[in-house]
Amino acid sequence: MLFCLDVPSCDVPYFVGVPENLQVQRGNRLARTAIITLTTDFGLNDHFIGAMKGVMLEIAPEAQIIDISHAVQPFDILDGALTISQAYSYFPSGTVHMVIVDPGVGTARRPVILAGERHLFVAPDNGVLSLIYDREERISVRHVTAEHYFLQPRSNTFHARDIFSPVAAYLAKGIDPDRFGEEITDYVRFSAPRPKPVDERTLRGVVLKVDRFGNLVTNITAQDAPQLFEATPPAFKIAIGSKAQATRMCTSYAEGAPGEVFGILGSMGFLEVATNRGSAHQLLGAGKGSEVNVVMEGR
Repeated sequence: MLFCLDVPSCDVPYFVGVPENLQVQRGNRLARTAIITLTTDFGLNDHFIGAMKGVMLEIAPEAQIIDISHAVQPFDILDGALTISQAYSYFPSGTVHMVIVDPGVGTARRPVILAGERHLFVAPDNGVLSLIYDREERISVRHVTAEHYFLQPRSNTFHARDIFSPVAAYLAKGIDPDRFGEEITDYVRFSAPRPKPVDERTLRGVVLKVDRFGNLVTNITAQDAPQLFEATPPAFKIAIGSKAQATRMCTSYAEGAPGEVFGILGSMGFLEVATNRGSAHQLLGAGKGSEVNVVMEGR
């Protein structure tokens, strides 16, 4: 049985007989205890994350706040887009994801809410949600203009606390996204760099990021170079810079010999260039933006 509590502020229908931690419903999405995730470039040295969590818990004290990462490279919108795109789908339906990589804070860039099929996102309109736009089949994006949901007074340098945190908390409480502003279609998005064929044997890509272990995560997928990921691939080389080349694919990091540079299909779905218990980043002197050439010599 479904009914709405008879109070003026009731925006959320509740199910009778369903355990309390399964009662929040948003449209067709039934969520467990309200969950808000945080993905930022703020690090952990300052008060920023604590202040944001305080704001959210004041509004939605029942919410569970999960840190995805606060180690996004500063000002790096692509790194933020990669980080949230790799994590969000593992959370329950109805989760609210706040993504803050915001070099334009205090300018005319818009705060937006993205409603996907199962999740909600709150972020600046600067492209940080671009990979979510690519992955979700049906989306609605709204420009957040309802300032009565913001903290007052509002800082020009900390919108994560004063705008995005309260909006995320109210969404977690079940306030409908359409209460926050009008739907827009001119939101900012970018296309992630794609590998390109140089000739019939060579595919050229780029290092998207360096992970904590020094693995070089490229933009090359198994669909881009299927032969490379066969059980017994033809002869090949993966060249990054001029110091060394990978000529072997491994199925685990431990399979590589000490000091050997090899290729591996990482959990992000991309070709990685790695070394066993070492840093390919340091060994090769390569990093984000470095050119990667995969040459299929056996073709």
